[in-house]
Amino acid sequence: MCTFSLSATSMQLPPYPAPSSSFSSPSLPLTTPHSYTFTSTVPKPRLPVFSATKDIWRNPKTTPSSPPSHPPRHRRKLQGTAFLDHTIDMDDLAASIRATQNDHDLNSLLSPYKARSLSIRFMVSLLSREPDWRRSLAILDWINDVALYTPSVFAYNVVIRNVLRAGQWDLAHGLFDEMRHRALSPDRYTYSTLITAFGKAGMFDAALSWLQKMEQDRVSGDLVLYSNLIELSRKLCDYTKAIAIFSRLKRMGIVPDLVAFNSMINVCGKAKLFREARGLLKEMRAVGVAPDTVSYSTLLTMYVENEKFLEALGVFREMSEVKCGLDITTCNVMIDVYGQLDMAKEADRLFWSMRKMGIEPNVVSYNTLLRVYGDAELFGEAIHLFRMMQRMDVEQNVVTYNTMIRIYGKSLEHEKATNLVQEMQKRGIQPNAITYSTIISIWGRAGKLDRAAMLFQKLRNSGVEIDQVLYQTMIVSYERVGLVAHAKRLLHELKRPDNIPRETAITILARAGRVEEATWVFRQAFEAGQVKDISVFGCMIELYSRNRKYANCIEVFENMRVAGYFPASHVIGLVLNAYGKLREFEKADAVYREMQEEGCVFSDEIHFQMLSLYGARKDFKTVEAMFERLVCDPNINKKELHLVVAGIYERSNRLNDSHRIMNRMNESRVLKS
Repeated sequence: MCTFSLSATSMQLPPYPAPSSSFSSPSLPLTTPHSYTFTSTVPKPRLPVFSATKDIWRNPKTTPSSPPSHPPRHRRKLQGTAFLDHTIDMDDLAASIRATQNDHDLNSLLSPYKARSLSIRFMVSLLSREPDWRRSLAILDWINDVALYTPSVFAYNVVIRNVLRAGQWDLAHGLFDEMRHRALSPDRYTYSTLITAFGKAGMFDAALSWLQKMEQDRVSGDLVLYSNLIELSRKLCDYTKAIAIFSRLKRMGIVPDLVAFNSMINVCGKAKLFREARGLLKEMRAVGVAPDTVSYSTLLTMYVENEKFLEALGVFREMSEVKCGLDITTCNVMIDVYGQLDMAKEADRLFWSMRKMGIEPNVVSYNTLLRVYGDAELFGEAIHLFRMMQRMDVEQNVVTYNTMIRIYGKSLEHEKATNLVQEMQKRGIQPNAITYSTIISIWGRAGKLDRAAMLFQKLRNSGVEIDQVLYQTMIVSYERVGLVAHAKRLLHELKRPDNIPRETAITILARAGRVEEATWVFRQAFEAGQVKDISVFGCMIELYSRNRKYANCIEVFENMRVAGYFPASHVIGLVLNAYGKLREFEKADAVYREMQEEGCVFSDEIHFQMLSLYGARKDFKTVEAMFERLVCDPNINKKELHLVVAGIYERSNRLNDSHRIMNRMNESRVLKS
């Protein structure tokens, strides 16, 4: 789970009791004072419509003792103020509260202050020092129902924070409703605490519902809150939702900071929205946020992950032009880029110049250069670097050995590759699935399929979790030597996977094109609530789209939305295509508009696809309106837009309109732009 910055916990307290803000709510009975007992530690829901009885805490580390009938030890010399705040030792009083065992002890301890001789600020501060959620509930009840203080939103914020930290979700809902019943308006800190806590617990739909309530109450969120939600979406690989939240943030008039922009560059890269990611650098400069090394390295990583190495090289040159400093991540990425572009000498030069720049190479640097040497068939240099790491006591890990095993396999030194597995185990480095899949692949290519099959079977019997790479490697090894029946048997076994997760089985079957098996496993897993990875939904949609099973494609999409996931841009394209093939244009239009309203950013292809669907149903009025809207969008490729619309009119025998669009393109000199 990702780490959040909980701004909601650093709440400002009022300098004196302030009247609570009004809130229009239904006429419902308020909660009554509650009785706390030792019978259970499970709380009852804190809602007016539920039972009013709640259970309270018992601190096992404290010994029950009779509370004092009066608190003289908490008193200091009276300062002549209206409240006794300055005469009370808060730390001492808080310690005495922590020693109480039930509501009777607590009421006896606090009874001298029943006449509200302590300010609400003092009481909230005292409440904030109590970490136990059950005891804090009891103090809140004493404040509201015994001492009859004016209900305070600050007190509720503290208690809500405590119950959320304890995972008492129903109680948090109940306290929120109780605030409203007491005519209190939840503030920014209330919502921030709820949204962040539910988000951290993985209940993202609930977190978004709190966000919607916050906006309905016209309570403005802050940058930290939205940044937390974006980061959580990114960690859950729900990039479309992250983009929608970022759009919402900007609509609220909040200027993103450097961290938010860098996170969104990463999100756009994962969503394959390369132009939008690049455009974020311009947007940063426009709002006075200077891109830093992390901004550029994130952009570099995006291009490398999508094999756009020339674009990555261009970003690196831009870094040099703007004199942006390099860090270890940037250097490692660029060593990889040079290797992918067959520029091994440049990679070598950058690696050995890192120390001159004050950057100490790490194990990733060495591993990356090892791979570059291997890809360039510089086997001697690779072996020399590998042994040099050992002589210099540079940390080696499983990736280091996997890279060297692959290099030995490429140089046809199969036994040396096998010996490296034994060497890494002696050094306390455990092989992983990639290690075994590399060995199996080497033996398969060397014609030693019996050894590969024996190792695979041994791994399965040992209870080691078999990942999709290892499984697919064995399947490919069987197919390469013509043992198709063995490959099919492995695929058939995935219908009832025993030693691999169902999500992994679904991915393997989908990528192997096994429609029936993948469908069966997916439905079983979805009904059991075992499909948590958003990529599994995308994998199934791609499988059905390739095999023209459009109804199944839409079924998975609907399951995806039920699970609360936003599809990625390319997945939306496949879904829109499925709706179009089934002639369900209205549903396609509804999905497109829903995603737009959520603030999703589409690639050009999605807009062009919707134009084609509107054209297919002869809705030329909508085509024209959408065309005019997209022409004004600076992020749209104008040349492609004109050609797509002209083609739509041409296919419908509206040649005059097609000619008009082409003339308009020429008049605006789109071809020269």
